[in-house]
Amino acid sequence: MATISREIFKAYDIRGIVGKTLTNEAAYLIGKAIAAKAAAQNIGKIALGRDGRVSGPELMEHIQRGFTDSGIDVLNVGMVATPMLYYAAINECGGSGVMITGSHNPPDYNGFKMMLGGDTLAGPVIQELLAAIEADRFTQPATKGSVTEKDISAEYRNYIVGHVKLKRPMKIVIDTGNGVGGAFAGALYRALGNEVTELFSEVDGTFPHHHPDPSKPKNLQDLIAALKNSDAEIGLAFDGDADRLGVVTKDGNIIYPDRQLMLFSQDVLSRNPGAKVIFDVKSTRLLAPWIKEHGGEAVMEKTGHSFIKSTMKKTGALVAGEMSGHIFFKERWFGFDDGMYAGARLLEILSAFDNPSEVLNSLPQSISTPELNIDLPEGSNGHQVIDELAAKAKFEGATEIITIDGLRVEFPDGFGLMRASNTTPILVLRFEADSDEAIERIQNQFKAVIESNPALKWPL
Repeated sequence: MATISREIFKAYDIRGIVGKTLTNEAAYLIGKAIAAKAAAQNIGKIALGRDGRVSGPELMEHIQRGFTDSGIDVLNVGMVATPMLYYAAINECGGSGVMITGSHNPPDYNGFKMMLGGDTLAGPVIQELLAAIEADRFTQPATKGSVTEKDISAEYRNYIVGHVKLKRPMKIVIDTGNGVGGAFAGALYRALGNEVTELFSEVDGTFPHHHPDPSKPKNLQDLIAALKNSDAEIGLAFDGDADRLGVVTKDGNIIYPDRQLMLFSQDVLSRNPGAKVIFDVKSTRLLAPWIKEHGGEAVMEKTGHSFIKSTMKKTGALVAGEMSGHIFFKERWFGFDDGMYAGARLLEILSAFDNPSEVLNSLPQSISTPELNIDLPEGSNGHQVIDELAAKAKFEGATEIITIDGLRVEFPDGFGLMRASNTTPILVLRFEADSDEAIERIQNQFKAVIESNPALKWPL
């Protein structure tokens, strides 16, 4: 029986600390387990890519060997952004692909995002891979698989440039935070006709300037300064594997993804009245009324790119987004999350206006907090902690309690949310309200619930 760290098998992907929980041996076994699952679905070819992390080439070598030893042919697309791997998987391998990425985790992490036959592997399916490894359930093929290498960057870029048309060239600043997007984003936006200033576009897996996570305001300060000190109109930021987008206006306002989705849904609904728009449980309460007002159907879903993609498939929704910065377009695109493509669609919309920042700043807004994190004690299960807190929780004046993902409590003048992260050992909180008094009142109610567990420290 093969032994492997069980903790790396997460809700949406496989992720761990390189050399400790995620070893070369583990990468090989994961390759064999994915290959066995692929063979059972009559899938014979898988696209394989990696981001710019230092550990990427070695992990790629071992997972690739796991595929080929199991009779699977590999299309190796080298160092790419995650959405470019998805693009190759859909267009060349029938929707099967594996991306080696640590996403927004610290430099010593890496992992695998996986899709087979057009479906993202998530939840119970990831646990099935673990079970296959522990039981040595692998395929014994008659012949080994082959490896073909291909550079898909020009094809991906040309596909976008072929259908995204700006009304005018724009001046933009992009910050790729030394993530893999630095190798591709500048070329894409220039090909669309823009004047582009690039920050930290040298791909460096140690992330020397700031961490590539645009959901945290501190990581956007360089971008805000660059906009202030130049004649650029708008700023775009990306995470480590460029599947998430951050947006900053000329005057330094951060336009969080739930407000980005207002603009995107309005645009998509203008061509597709009645379409469904999906958003995650962390999103503003102003979004659903906005979608309805623009003739769409609003669907709330639990957080996580794999859950959103699955619901898009089931419902036929044309656009979706989640608070972390994943935006998913099915209209004119393939339905997967792509920060660089979302940036192109944003520029397409904004290029119709003389003052893009004004358009973004005028989107409906409440008083809200960014995501707030509470570290969990070592060895504790976040979902269990939330269940225990929820069992005793009392919320005065609540109008609705939503439990699709953690606990979202709606009040007449705001909401509070607490949920367990599926990627790191933290609880995630978010608050929004019509006034400072209301947000304080809601936070105090949540604070009392959180502090009923003495191991948890209130983050504000």
